[in-house]
Amino acid sequence: MRFRSSLSVDVGRTLRVHQHGGGDPTTFVSPTEAWLARRTPDGPATLRVTAVADGVEAEAWGPGRDWFLAGVPELVGLHDDQDAVVPVHPAVADALRRFRGTRLSRSRLVLAALVPAVLAHRVTSIEARRAWIGVARSLGEPAPGPVRLLLPPDPGRLAATPYWWFHGFGVDRRRATTIRRVAARAERVEECVSLPFAAAHRRLLAFPGIGPWTVGTVAGPTLGDPDAVVVGDYHLPHLVTWVLAGERIGTDDRMLELLAPYHGERGRVQRLLVLAHGGPRRRAPRQRIQPVATW
Repeated sequence: MRFRSSLSVDVGRTLRVHQHGGGDPTTFVSPTEAWLARRTPDGPATLRVTAVADGVEAEAWGPGRDWFLAGVPELVGLHDDQDAVVPVHPAVADALRRFRGTRLSRSRLVLAALVPAVLAHRVTSIEARRAWIGVARSLGEPAPGPVRLLLPPDPGRLAATPYWWFHGFGVDRRRATTIRRVAARAERVEECVSLPFAAAHRRLLAFPGIGPWTVGTVAGPTLGDPDAVVVGDYHLPHLVTWVLAGERIGTDDRMLELLAPYHGERGRVQRLLVLAHGGPRRRAPRQRIQPVATW
């Protein structure tokens, strides 16, 4: 199925937000193609999206095929309005120009993004990736279609898995309990797609163990919220304050102050700055990976 658009679409950068590190067994993204295996409301499905000259082409397999295909325009951001951003800083204007084809994606599948986000709480990216790969490979199931992808773990199975089982993948009790809790209320989580952004944020934050960092990370790619700014991150405040103010050390408050002119689009601007800039050089040693045997 072909979806035509006069807008340029960078399939790789647009859909990479749905891939949780290299080796993600549920998702594969290249510069011109993306494969996503997911549990849709209509059942398991695998989607392939390919960039073409006048838009994107998509095909899907599995019981959830039609649901997945119907959402492709939102997934690749064909209706995304980048012109809503009025740049007041040269770095933002430059990022908008350089990454014009990077659209705001809306997957409409919250739990599939929420579980990997919880696994990434307060750990290094290496630890988060290893945990997600381990959990997905152990609890996932083969996805429909011609490629070897796995479906994300079934919510019922996640909810029934004891917290100590997660220790084998470096996941402490707090994160494991949060995953079991949100999986047990999967329908409640997925209903966020139909709520206004503010109400969806409040619902997610009502779950113990879910904080602003998690909601900011998840609400953009799943709900299509352009203002879903990520706070509480170790690196982002430094990067944003470095690019927008030349300040090497940043805080969440200072980052939000600098992003204030873009209210309503702060999440988009934050991501564009990440794409466009590497931030200041590190001056401290990298965080050590700690075992979590009996946390």
